[in-house]
Amino acid sequence: MSLLDALPTPRMRWEGRNPNVVLISLSLAMLGAFWTLDVVSMAPNRIVLGTGHGALEAFGWPGVLFITLLFSAIGIFAWQPTLPHYRALLTVVVGLMALMPVGLIASGLLLIDPELPQARLGIGTAYWVVLFVLMLCLVEIRLRLHLTRLRTTLLLSGVALVWWLCASFWLDNLALVQEFRARDRQFLTAVGQHIRLVSIAVGVSVVLGLLLAMLMRRYARLQKGAFTLLNFLQTIPSLALFGLLLAPLAWLAAEVPFLAQLGVSGIGTTPALIALIAYSLLPMVRNTYIALEEVSKDTLEAAKGMGMRAGQRFWQVRLPLALPVLLEGIRITTVQAIGLTAVAALIGAGGLGTFIFQGLGQAAMDMVLLGALPILIMALVVDAGLGALAEALRPGGDE
Repeated sequence: MSLLDALPTPRMRWEGRNPNVVLISLSLAMLGAFWTLDVVSMAPNRIVLGTGHGALEAFGWPGVLFITLLFSAIGIFAWQPTLPHYRALLTVVVGLMALMPVGLIASGLLLIDPELPQARLGIGTAYWVVLFVLMLCLVEIRLRLHLTRLRTTLLLSGVALVWWLCASFWLDNLALVQEFRARDRQFLTAVGQHIRLVSIAVGVSVVLGLLLAMLMRRYARLQKGAFTLLNFLQTIPSLALFGLLLAPLAWLAAEVPFLAQLGVSGIGTTPALIALIAYSLLPMVRNTYIALEEVSKDTLEAAKGMGMRAGQRFWQVRLPLALPVLLEGIRITTVQAIGLTAVAALIGAGGLGTFIFQGLGQAAMDMVLLGALPILIMALVVDAGLGALAEALRPGGDE
């Protein structure tokens, strides 16, 4: 028997593995939430609080048994985690995520009286818990199957398409859908404002981050002072920073008419952008600096030996090799800015945070979700997209 024959084959590496405790625990958590928490709520109108309904009331015995079987299948397949079982687990988890809006349609048919046109179906606690746990299951399966970010994003895009189709044609009674249809134009305007604020803040921070990182590489004394200042900015709470900017910007707008004509004021877009750029600089500068420093000196020496000038070595060798790590900095910066932009609504900058704070003021949780869910989706899309691009640009990333 040769040494090559003694090496474990892919099939041997998958057989005989211990149970996946993570997936088994997550399966039990979903079963517990599904059987003990409210799945949906039903209210006769927007003013009256909804009444919670459990799984049996929402789906009936056939639906409950079918969903319980799918949740149990996750634990059963995870007990002997072979490669085919992990593939089956991926199918079950993605299928469950795609079936969630179908469950809401079934609940609406069972619980809502057709003679109550103002009735609203709310998403219960169990639904959010199960969705969160399914995402954790997907992360675990993705790591086990070594799925790329691109493939995972495509799977989630298919799930999102099913959700959108269900919401567009068969979920008229869902409270979240009704909140959207009541203020669809305002919603689209807020989405545009949110994206514009994030894009400007991230774009400026990328340019400033690259310049600062290059200056810190050239002047070593600048490095400590710059990182100290950027770390200090990160410690200031977002609301406090917005408040600190109100007075000086209002004074500048009053004293310098040219700035006022450009739109500078104590409230609105200007303080929001300044604060967002300030918070975005640290992750951008840090990742850019590390990316440029980690390029192999041997590679740069080889480029120099080929006759490349300093500028050519930077643009044709150092920057392309540093790009994957630099993209990670842009990913972190963008995701952070997407979340922080919601707070900018408090100073009149607009964005999706407007719905969050209006919903909190009116005790309307569905309006809060109308602002919060798009922010979450934006962050996930950006994280997956830029992460996939960074993986593809790494050496061997497309293998």
